Formats: sequence, structure tokens, C-alpha cells
Amino acid sequence: QVQLVESGGGLVQPGGSLRLSCAASGFTFSNYYMGWFRQAPGKERELVATISSGGAWTSYALSVKGRFTISRDNAKATMYLQMSSLKPDDTAVYYCKRTGSDQWGQGTRVTVSS
Repeated sequence: QVQLVESGGGLVQPGGSLRLSCAASGFTFSNYYMGWFRQAPGKERELVATISSGGAWTSYALSVKGRFTISRDNAKATMYLQMSSLKPDDTAVYYCKRTGSDQWGQGTRVTVSS
């Protein structure tokens, strides 16, 4: 059974940084592309970043490109999202997801506010 646990969210001032983590279990992590999504209040969930199974290929939404970095540690079955130069528009609940699965974690809330 796919299990995903996000962590690392919190309250941060504009311009600040946070690193989110996604701990995965229940499947062979290194075999799958993974992604980070976010859902802001009153908005639909959107794809933020994707990483290939080995980590060599990444893709980002235009709104976060150059500010966010997705990475993974297959030995630890964990994926990360390093977020910098945060803006109030980045406020959302962030989720990780495995390709080919409908399973979502509980999410981790990021609030960017002064």
C-alpha cells in the first residue's frame, strides 16, 4: 500500500526558505517518478514539480521555476522540495504523489506571511 508522509511546512516570511520532505513507503521508491503538488485556499490542486525515478530529470511550474528545487534520496525513500524566495502566493497545502497512484498524503501547510 502506497504511503506518503509530508513534513516541513510552517509559517515563513516573504523572501524566506523552507524545505519540505516526503517520506514514502509501501512501494519501490526508486522505480517511480514523483511529484509535488499544492492547493491554495479556494483553488484547485496544481502540479509544482516533478522528478524522474533516478533524479536526473526535473520539471517545474513556471510560477516556481528558479525558486524551488526538487530532489530525492532513493536510499532513504524520501523526496524533498527546497523552496526559496517564498512569496505570499506560495501559501498552500503541499502534497507529494507517486506516478500511477491515486494515493495522497495528508499534506503539509506552508504559510508565507509577514
